[in-house]
Amino acid sequence: MSQNKSIIIYYSRNGENYLSGDMVDLDVGNTERITNYILEVIDADVFKVERKEDYPFDYRETVEIAKVERSEDMRPELRNTLESIEDYDTIYIGTPNWCGTLPMVMYTQLEQLDFTDKTVKPFVTHEGSGSTKIVKDLEKLCHGANIEEALAIHGSSVDDARSQVIEWLEQ
Repeated sequence: MSQNKSIIIYYSRNGENYLSGDMVDLDVGNTERITNYILEVIDADVFKVERKEDYPFDYRETVEIAKVERSEDMRPELRNTLESIEDYDTIYIGTPNWCGTLPMVMYTQLEQLDFTDKTVKPFVTHEGSGSTKIVKDLEKLCHGANIEEALAIHGSSVDDARSQVIEWLEQ
């Protein structure tokens, strides 16, 4: 295994999003924007988790689908799958907070990977709920990993979060 090699595995949704009480159209989702800040500071490979069939552009339609996926414990099919993280020491996992946890597409991807002896650094975007039970869920999904403190960024603060991301990376 190479020394201190990192990868960022993330899911991010662009399109219509709820942001501080308003609906806004995002060309680049909040979690992807945080991923880009991280890449300004560290050298890492990147894997974007994508649902085979995109969620609708409409925010409320997406929320309804996400609720069904969560309540039925679904594993949506992915466009591409990351087969292994064997070559990596540090795994950054980026996710929005959906219904108190990770989107189910993240479950689909993460359950396929062996996290034994890996360091996991989670980062979460949210609209007021912080990381809620995401870290606890990651402890189950990433069995055998050392899960570090999560960085939680409010979606409306993403534009001003670069220094917060850098501070978190330096911990």
